[in-house]
Amino acid sequence: MDGSDASKITLRRLSEGDEALLLAASPLFDRPVVPALARDFLARPGHHLLLAEDPDGTAVGFISGVEMCHPDKGLEMFIYELGVAEDRRRRGVASRLIVALAGIARERGCYGMWTGTEHDNEAALAAYRSTGAVIEPGTTIVVYTFPPEP
Repeated sequence: MDGSDASKITLRRLSEGDEALLLAASPLFDRPVVPALARDFLARPGHHLLLAEDPDGTAVGFISGVEMCHPDKGLEMFIYELGVAEDRRRRGVASRLIVALAGIARERGCYGMWTGTEHDNEAALAAYRSTGAVIEPGTTIVVYTFPPEP
């Protein structure tokens, strides 16, 4: 892949039955993916996982999101985790994944999307900002607000 071109990656939305793809992407996660937990995550309504794949099918990034509903706020998407292979960072992969999850959130009727990150995680903060996020002042809470559909 070209050093600055994330356009050659393919985004794949995983669903039930895609556990093998998730297991193959295990090096991108904090710890090895557990088969039973992968199956459980992919089977749960409102749980979303996207893989970014090189043209050869190798997973180079992922994002997971979970729909959350609160009685006074409605439905929102929580970005549970975002990971990109070290040699693919700062090339637009994370931004593509974030934008794609935001699209799913809108499809599902979410009014917004949010996550938290470490205050010194400059790569993550830059990726979120590049996709239109607002960083809540004094925090590391990242917020996306979707305007109502016309």
